[in-house]
Amino acid sequence: MIESLHLELLIQLLLATVLGGAIGIEREISGKPAGLRTNILICIGATLFTVLSLRLARVTGDPGRVAAQIITGVGFIGAGTILHSRGSVTGLTSAATIWVVAAIGMAIGAAAYTEAVGTTLLVMVVLAGLGFVENFIARRASVSRLTVHASPAAGVLEELESLVRRTGLELTRMESRRENVDLVIEFELRGPKRLHDQARIAVLHHPGVRTISTGE
Repeated sequence: MIESLHLELLIQLLLATVLGGAIGIEREISGKPAGLRTNILICIGATLFTVLSLRLARVTGDPGRVAAQIITGVGFIGAGTILHSRGSVTGLTSAATIWVVAAIGMAIGAAAYTEAVGTTLLVMVVLAGLGFVENFIARRASVSRLTVHASPAAGVLEELESLVRRTGLELTRMESRRENVDLVIEFELRGPKRLHDQARIAVLHHPGVRTISTGE
């Protein structure tokens, strides 16, 4: 009986290594911060914690206590992959992937093997396949150019750049120069049309901005 339990746990850990590794390879190829080893370790850890929680439940009667803490722990790891830089946010997909990999590990620990394998395949499709859809949409996104005349006060250029990035648009080009008493900044933006309108309004309301034109 004990040997069979050990064998089942070994199989579960090996399956966690395979499934976590499959997702990790895709992340590694994409050059993401949470790659092969990270996803394997998270999947193995979630599997082991789930198995232990089920075994402890025979004594405490509450299998959810340990399993619930897995989500909290994974949340801290996921938060570490999210980077904030000059108004832009990166790493959200990596954080979400870590969260799902932990769920796959929990499914393996609960002996829900079909669900774990099916979820892994679905995640692979989303990560690898939908990237082409995102690129297709991005190529058809609107492009706009803003020419801003602003006060040359210290920090105005950085503030306006941060303001534009916070709208969610991709800043493909930014140039600045002095013209008489003005600081002239040219932005080239790409993204959904509704966000371009938001960017123009946000820039126009900045106290350092004097005039703004779209070049249309």
